[in-house]
Amino acid sequence: MPDKRNKFYKFILYSFPVFLLFILVFTGFELSIIYHDLIISFNFVYILIFFWVLKKPEIIGFGLIFLSGIINDVILNFPIGLSSISYLILCVMASLLRNRTLTPNLLYDWIYFFLSILIVNSINYILQTLIFSSDMNYESLMFNTICTSLVYPIFAKIFNRIYIYNLKEENAESARQ
Repeated sequence: MPDKRNKFYKFILYSFPVFLLFILVFTGFELSIIYHDLIISFNFVYILIFFWVLKKPEIIGFGLIFLSGIINDVILNFPIGLSSISYLILCVMASLLRNRTLTPNLLYDWIYFFLSILIVNSINYILQTLIFSSDMNYESLMFNTICTSLVYPIFAKIFNRIYIYNLKEENAESARQ
């Protein structure tokens, strides 16, 4: 019985990013803090996708990311495919960084994450304003980009602990066999 419980625990821990991604997408979660008249918000889905595609892309596949983007568009009433395009561009940027770096470094990841979400949000803004003619506040979008990039190291440290624990479990499992 403990073996089944242990396998279930490993499955939950290994699938944590996928579960978290779909929970965030289905709820339309975007953390916002209102302090006086200042609204501080960040896009947690961008952080989740960038980190896990950067560290272990086989956990969250591009198909699941595309599907989560479609679900996000339906729930948040965006034009269908807009979030998927944004998420996949972020995936491409993270994959490019993963293929270019030899040793992971949080500072380089952080700077590259900022540049990536800057590009993604700019493309998102261009698509929404030029093609779909929707009103967007560019200042709030840029402020959201800055806040998201400032919060990235905190969640990267948390996700890195989960990643390292999963790596230890995989190495222990392969050593037993």
